[in-house]
Amino acid sequence: MSDEAADAIVNRDTPIPVVSITSPGDHSRPSSSRTPTDSRHHLSASKLKDKLQSLGDSHEQSESPNRFSDKMFTMLLSSVLPQDIDDDGDTPQVKDRRSRKYVDRPNFSLPQMSSNFRRFNARIGVAFVAQNRAIRLFTWRQPPQTISFLFVYTFVCVNPTLALVLPLACCLFFIMVPAFLARHPPPPTHLPTDLYPLGGPPLAAARTVKPAPELSKDFFRNMRDLQNAMEDFSRGHDAVVSFITPLTNFSNESLSSIIYIILLCTSVMLFICAHLLPWRFIFLAIGYALTILGHPTVQDLLATPENERLFSEKEHDGRSFLINLSKDIELETAPDHREVEIFELQHRPLHDTDGEYESYIFSPTPYAPLSPSRIAGDRPKGTPFFEDVQPPRGWRWSDKKWVLDLLSREWVEERCVTGVEVEIEGERWVTDLHYEELDDIREKEFSMKSGKSGKERTRLKERNVGGAGSDSEREVLRRAWEKGRPSRKGEWRRRRWVRGVERVPVSNGGD
Repeated sequence: MSDEAADAIVNRDTPIPVVSITSPGDHSRPSSSRTPTDSRHHLSASKLKDKLQSLGDSHEQSESPNRFSDKMFTMLLSSVLPQDIDDDGDTPQVKDRRSRKYVDRPNFSLPQMSSNFRRFNARIGVAFVAQNRAIRLFTWRQPPQTISFLFVYTFVCVNPTLALVLPLACCLFFIMVPAFLARHPPPPTHLPTDLYPLGGPPLAAARTVKPAPELSKDFFRNMRDLQNAMEDFSRGHDAVVSFITPLTNFSNESLSSIIYIILLCTSVMLFICAHLLPWRFIFLAIGYALTILGHPTVQDLLATPENERLFSEKEHDGRSFLINLSKDIELETAPDHREVEIFELQHRPLHDTDGEYESYIFSPTPYAPLSPSRIAGDRPKGTPFFEDVQPPRGWRWSDKKWVLDLLSREWVEERCVTGVEVEIEGERWVTDLHYEELDDIREKEFSMKSGKSGKERTRLKERNVGGAGSDSEREVLRRAWEKGRPSRKGEWRRRRWVRGVERVPVSNGGD
């Protein structure tokens, strides 16, 4: 192992080059006439950093020494990131597994983001060194190393248990041996070997893996490599998505269905006969094929226009073959049909027994006497006109008009509606029944709560169109209904209208 190999494992502590600052009059002075006293115009990295900090804010010099870097990265990130990020927003349609509802992690913060980025960038050099070595290995920059890798890969494929030895061997030869050579450096070639025995005392301090100093050459090298790695990941991600997504997202349902069937059948076959396949030979052939494809000569042969055209044609033929297979698959394209309902509510003042019912609202609920909204005293909700009734989201009308539900007794019994009179002929109104006992109870309760005079109580009681509101009223209404006591029609009546809807199909380009 050489010193160059050992230096590649750790980040180098290369300082920033010295910056020279000269006055305008110094440009006319020849370089040979400069004296050693000109060294006062040279600034070191730390002094330059202090100068930049003082230019930004001179009254905060006692703060953290990384303040300038924090400002720089915070300004950079704030220019490209949105200002408001609500990770816990209500998004019922899409389930985000990265939300804090699933994993409790710190929330986004620009200062924390800039600090973590600087710490990460100072320590990522080892990963980029490994990436560069892998690129050099598989691009045949040094053929002996690539051939040696193929021999090792062959041994592992022939005897897979040797894969357990690889992590230990890498730890020995790429970590332990360089660390030992750092403390016991080999003798120089121009001096006798006996003067530098490897078994003697260490001749150098132990080398440690240290983060790259900020504003150093290694720090900016890591930023360069990180930038290139992000570009490589983006290109690879887009390539994979553009190839796999059209085949698997059911934008073409026939094509995705035939691929689903192929994957399902393949999974079943592998589950049954996977142990019969020669996996050692398969992995050996795949490894050799991928390594040989990385050779520059092979790359030049594959990069010719004729081969690119051939690959494009083969890909097109493969897709055409799958499309032809999918033509035999018949998918159900008829839209889903449902029936929706609306209740026409009419109201009449309770004291006006001879008056006519007037149209009030079209509501999605029947506003029954014992419904929770009626008990709570809420007004019915809906729209005053038929034309304003809209189909549910994602559906459209399949019938031209609303149809009156003639089976009024069925929907009343299905909802267990009590305290009503049902018309089984005519207009099929379902009318509230009002019992005289309820007036006495309401009078007593209203007098105890408000203390109003008789006329005021009567006027306010007529305004109360909420129906039975207390537990005592509900109990009286049940007993009167069960015993068949005499009653008169109440203030509300309703009937049910129905209409057919069908689900709206979404086109390939829709959301």
